[in-house]
Amino acid sequence: MSACPTTLPTSRPTEACPAADCADVNASCRLPVLTLFAGAAFWLVVGAGFALIASIKFHAPGFLADFAPLTYGRVHPAHLNALAYGFAVQAGLGVTLWILAQTSKARLALPGGVFIGALLWNLGVLVGVGSVLGGGSTGFEFLEFSQAGSVSLFFAYLLLALSGVLTFANRTVPSACVSQWYLLAALFWFPWIYTTATALIGCVPVRGVTLAVIAWWFANNFLFVWLGLIGLGTIFFLVPKFAGRSLHSRQLALLTFAILLGFGAWAGIPASAPVPAWLPALSAMGAFLSLVVVIAVAFNLKQTVGKYLCTRSEPSPKFIGASVWFLMLFTLGNATTACAAVAATTGFTWLTPALTQLGLCGFFATAMFGAVYYIAPQLTAAEGCCARPAKIHFWLNLPGVLFLVGPLAVGGIKQGLALSHTATPFADVTKATLPFLRASTMGDLFLLLGALLFSVNLGRLICGCIKKCCGAAGCCRTKSEVAS
Repeated sequence: MSACPTTLPTSRPTEACPAADCADVNASCRLPVLTLFAGAAFWLVVGAGFALIASIKFHAPGFLADFAPLTYGRVHPAHLNALAYGFAVQAGLGVTLWILAQTSKARLALPGGVFIGALLWNLGVLVGVGSVLGGGSTGFEFLEFSQAGSVSLFFAYLLLALSGVLTFANRTVPSACVSQWYLLAALFWFPWIYTTATALIGCVPVRGVTLAVIAWWFANNFLFVWLGLIGLGTIFFLVPKFAGRSLHSRQLALLTFAILLGFGAWAGIPASAPVPAWLPALSAMGAFLSLVVVIAVAFNLKQTVGKYLCTRSEPSPKFIGASVWFLMLFTLGNATTACAAVAATTGFTWLTPALTQLGLCGFFATAMFGAVYYIAPQLTAAEGCCARPAKIHFWLNLPGVLFLVGPLAVGGIKQGLALSHTATPFADVTKATLPFLRASTMGDLFLLLGALLFSVNLGRLICGCIKKCCGAAGCCRTKSEVAS
């Protein structure tokens, strides 16, 4: 793996960038990547706030009931899309561009284009979330944005992805490392699935149940495949740095890559879908084969590190280790609920949104937190200054995910078992799930506090960097005046 060493040692110094090259690469990434991180932090807070409002409404229906934009039918999709497009995509692209520049030992291509793309992306998210809150949702999960917002996202993504591809093309190393395979595939995967889904649902809508099939296909490809490519590419880059040695098996990592793309894209269609039986059966097969991905990832990382990352004292390894555990639980849950016998009980229950939150807030967001806490101090030349706040964030994020996902999953299973008894009144089933919903609200509260702390930590680093740059500029100006 080719990257610049920081405080963590490496056993292969011949692959490390010279100090001058690292400084040059970081300088080219500083403004565009920090802009993406700042936008991601903002939408993380917004999405977490909407999530808390939506959670409270289930056991306090009168909460903000007189304000139409904050009714549950609008605030819940606004929460999901703010997290998915505002936070997840921006943070993932920021991490991707930095890793591609580091592993390519090349300056980031088109940094000005990335900056403009980041601004255009945030504008698209703002327009999209505003349209959802205004009642203009399409009704398909993760595809609720209006056409105006989607067009803005499309052109913004072109600028961001073009920078990553050109950076890789300008690499000064002869071969691609494992993380580059994952990240480059992700750069091409998202525009394919997003443009296909938005075109067939919004621009030239297809008919009947095909709409639902496309929506399920997109949601699975976004949540599992695209986020998986970015998350695993980041993990395969960072873990060898934490361990101080090369990745245990490059071949096993590439096999994981092939299985994720080859079989992960099949899953997502529920067993209860009113479609030909071969579609849910094929989807269930893809979900089961995806278990090979997490088994291979867990074995590869365990052989690389030698111990669990969560036990390390540094904050970044803790986040990365927790994200791997969340990925295993997420994949296992998807494979289990894809079985028709299980889906007959768990379908249309709180277990489905629990798995969605486990993938988005558990696996991916946790991995991005670890990556940002590793990257941002290098970009701002302030390494080690946010270690303690980052640890506090970890201990807010971990119980937040557990309190959010755990009660929803248990409540969903209990809800499904109760619904299977036709003699049980539906009102009694609903009342029985209220304690679990109240418990999940605590998880949303923890995640909101963690999001605020993450934004403060990142804001401190960015403000410190701005002060250093202004101070350096003032110092240079003073020296030039004295010389004259």
